[in-house]
Amino acid sequence: MKKTASITELYKLFIECKQKITTDTRKLEKGAIFFALKGDNFDANLFAKKAIEEGCSYAIVDNDQIADEKTILYVADVLVALQELSKYHRQQLKFPIIGITGSNAKTTNKELMFAVLSKKFNAYATQGNLNNHIGVPLTLLSLTHEHEIAIVEMGANHQGEIALLSELSDPDYGIITNIGRAHLEGFGGEEGIKKGKGELYKHIKNKNGKLFVNANDQVLMEMSNGITKICFGDNKAFDVYGKQFVNSEYVEFKWNTKGRELENQPLVKTHMFGQYNFMNLLCAVCVGSYFEVNETDINDALRNYIPEMNRSQVKKTANNKLILDAYNANPSSMNLAVQNFIKQPFEKKYFILGDMLELGEYSFEEHKKILDHLASEKIENVMLVGKLFYELKEHFPQFVFFETSEAAMQFIENQSLKNYTVLIKGSRGIKLEKLVGFL
Repeated sequence: MKKTASITELYKLFIECKQKITTDTRKLEKGAIFFALKGDNFDANLFAKKAIEEGCSYAIVDNDQIADEKTILYVADVLVALQELSKYHRQQLKFPIIGITGSNAKTTNKELMFAVLSKKFNAYATQGNLNNHIGVPLTLLSLTHEHEIAIVEMGANHQGEIALLSELSDPDYGIITNIGRAHLEGFGGEEGIKKGKGELYKHIKNKNGKLFVNANDQVLMEMSNGITKICFGDNKAFDVYGKQFVNSEYVEFKWNTKGRELENQPLVKTHMFGQYNFMNLLCAVCVGSYFEVNETDINDALRNYIPEMNRSQVKKTANNKLILDAYNANPSSMNLAVQNFIKQPFEKKYFILGDMLELGEYSFEEHKKILDHLASEKIENVMLVGKLFYELKEHFPQFVFFETSEAAMQFIENQSLKNYTVLIKGSRGIKLEKLVGFL
């Protein structure tokens, strides 16, 4: 049996390798430590020697037959070692960490907060979608002593996951964006979601940390009872409050701190489509204000922020204007997007909606609710994409259904869709972004 490398030994190597970590055999970096993770269909232990040959300084494996105790080191479980290393590294860092989770808009909130905090601090935020049991450790291991504040996004689809990620990242501040109907299958219904996301609040309470809470959300206010919190919303009594001005399709608002008037405050005109983004923007204001970012800098950051990654993006093509929100979808976010789009005064509208995944036994009911709502509003020009929506085809003959984005693509190619504003909303797995080139 080979000797098991301790976390302190791994940390010395981590520092020696200038904090360079890789878990992907396609992205081997010279001088890095390669962590040989295993999955259902792969075992990276088998690539440890290749990693060394291609320039990695060390490889960490949990197959003692492969370890040589020189450059290929043995641990009982590579994933656990990666997680424990990230936890140990986080303990060495002295700057504040903000943990964020929620059913919808985690990434949007993270990006908005990062834009604001970067005006004053050397800030770091979770890159891309590195928000799970592997991504959070990689995020933490990317932090250096030069950073001054960090935002760590935490995603989950089962109870216990947020508790683990909170333990690893040990945030000083916590944000739950909302409790919506997402990952119903894994969490076991809405109460399960509440309990799972609430694991972040529990951690902050035990640490005597602070929360940033949307005070307009009664569920979050109840969940945060007994925990120190900074509140934002549409009431002058809150620590930060604001008011929307619906002058265009984009969110425009004014804000101020507790008890102060809005009248002489500047109007913040954003590039954010969807009135539901107001609270996301106000959350970023609240965080920036708490950390004493200059008011003008906060406003500039939010005015200049442009959505990316298929999240509430507005794209203009030669033929149409697209509202591209195809990064993710669940019943809560789908309802918000549909209702907001219905209210918009666009002359010609077209709805392209994709399946909402990971709903389990709630799937048929939740997809039907969306279509019932569209039917009750007498909405025309609706295209549904995905096998789950397709099951409802016979119930809604007024709509167009396709099982795949490829089939929808062929249909669109043969149509003459011009001068429409098109809402594109669905789960990432449906790949609705493929349709953009044909619109």
